[in-house]
Amino acid sequence: MNQQESQTKDSDKKTIAIPETIVIKELAEKMNLPVTEVIAELMKNGIMSSMNESIDFETAGIIAEDLGFAIKKSEEDKVQEDKVKILEKVLEKDQQKSETRPPVVVVMGHVDHGKTKLLDAIRETNIVEKEAGGITQSIGAYQIENKGGLITLIDTPGHEAFSAMRSRGARVADIAILVVAADDGVQPQTKEAYEIIKKARLPFLVAINKIDKPEANVEKAKKELSEIGIVPEEWGGKTIFSEISAKQKTGISELIDMVLLIAEMEKKNIVANYQREAMGTIIESHIDKGAGPQATALIQTGTLHLSDYIIVGDIHGKVKAMKDWKGELVTSAEPSKPVQIWGLKDAPKVGDILYVTKDRTEIKSLVKKHRLHSLQKKMDQQTAQKKTDDEQEKKKEFNIVLKTDTFGSQEAICESLDKLQHPEVKVVITSKGLGNITEKDIIQSDSNDSSLVGFNVVLTPQAQEIQKDRQVEIKIFTIIYELIDYIKEELEKILSPEIIFVDLGKIEILALFKEEKEYQIIGGKVSKGKVENDVLVRIMRKGEEIGKGKIVQLQSEKKNVREVLKDSECGLKIKSDIAIQAGDVLELYKEEQKNRKLEF
Repeated sequence: MNQQESQTKDSDKKTIAIPETIVIKELAEKMNLPVTEVIAELMKNGIMSSMNESIDFETAGIIAEDLGFAIKKSEEDKVQEDKVKILEKVLEKDQQKSETRPPVVVVMGHVDHGKTKLLDAIRETNIVEKEAGGITQSIGAYQIENKGGLITLIDTPGHEAFSAMRSRGARVADIAILVVAADDGVQPQTKEAYEIIKKARLPFLVAINKIDKPEANVEKAKKELSEIGIVPEEWGGKTIFSEISAKQKTGISELIDMVLLIAEMEKKNIVANYQREAMGTIIESHIDKGAGPQATALIQTGTLHLSDYIIVGDIHGKVKAMKDWKGELVTSAEPSKPVQIWGLKDAPKVGDILYVTKDRTEIKSLVKKHRLHSLQKKMDQQTAQKKTDDEQEKKKEFNIVLKTDTFGSQEAICESLDKLQHPEVKVVITSKGLGNITEKDIIQSDSNDSSLVGFNVVLTPQAQEIQKDRQVEIKIFTIIYELIDYIKEELEKILSPEIIFVDLGKIEILALFKEEKEYQIIGGKVSKGKVENDVLVRIMRKGEEIGKGKIVQLQSEKKNVREVLKDSECGLKIKSDIAIQAGDVLELYKEEQKNRKLEF
């Protein structure tokens, strides 16, 4: 094939727009191909995945090309990617005229391996007991002073539902601490955290935690880590390992020393220009009913001041107030400092880039541009949803109105619910929002027959009042996996039950006494089990089923009875279209319904 033919062939390919990561099922839908075909193509490339797993843009590109498609970044991802690139270029440029800034350290690892307890030990505060269920529910960003310098710490949730939030934490960090419990070893989120660290090219060290527990096995944990490519220095590898007990505060000082050592080695990269307009990343956001939209941002370069005009995505505003991690009001935020910001017109998306502008015209034009992108995205989503609805119209639905405290929580919950794919039932989020449950939410739930599900929120007094007159189920949770379990239980309730057949016995037909239009009166002998009235029968002739029927009357010694036992003779009135003959065998059975468990 010559070059011209190759170019013509490439130009004939249909181009699809996809985000940075995409669920395999959604990729198949975009290509209008069976999901099995996409999974088969992934297997050819050595990737074993289910239809509900996500793949990155590069992998999707390879698979799409193999299946005859070209891909491009979705418009929203391109806009966000452009902003990230601008921030990266600014950070790179600022290195030439920059000062040292505090290192940003992200703490990562599997659920319940002690990440928050470690931060608790480092800061000697009591954050861990405030976490519902002992699992961090959103990103916490804090600063500590150690040996005369500041360190910024980011705690990322370990529960599987928070994968997007873990990735976000890594993207703004300089150094990672991968926490692994000595009594539990390498677990799924350990591997995922390591993949995020590798992708972000983060310098990192490993903290083997819980060494105080009797069942701790440090050597086993090290061996498991080595098997996934994390080899300790003492074993000839390049990774620093620290053995700690966050609970007993053992080894914490040495761990911090190791973090500072890595920071010293990376100091040429841990810099920023304090004098320029601020740029940073949104770590968390929510709407406070009293104070309005609030966002937590990590400033990455420049200094943010009160009254600065800021743009975040298609949202703009003026900084009216800022608080540091201790909740104290501040007038400025320097690089590496996490701050809560008030003054935005709405709650921004987590992960969006924040930057300061002095050009009011720029605010208007950018907001207009971003709104056009948002409108197009909404239209695309509606088109995709219509297609999905058409394909899934036979599915039974469990409708919910979802209210959460923060965008991060909402994102994690929606991500988990998206994975609950089943051919017969589905969860439908009819509406979602931030903040406490209001009377409007209850009215909306009542009107569209939805359950109201809240996460880390409460009912307003007005909502409590109106709830008395409305038959709306309201469930509020503080632990995400309990919320997901509740949704699964509700989906199981609407799942059609499994019909099981229970064999009862057999009758050998001895004689046919009378035939009516729909009924036959016959005599027989119970050869196995027992006979009950009002049960179903399979009519067997020479070992093969020739039809079905139902016993509508049962007699023994010319008296109506409810059952007849083995080796007894009886008379039966059978409802069936099949003409029964002497020598036939009736197999008796009944149908029972069994509740099914969801399998995803």
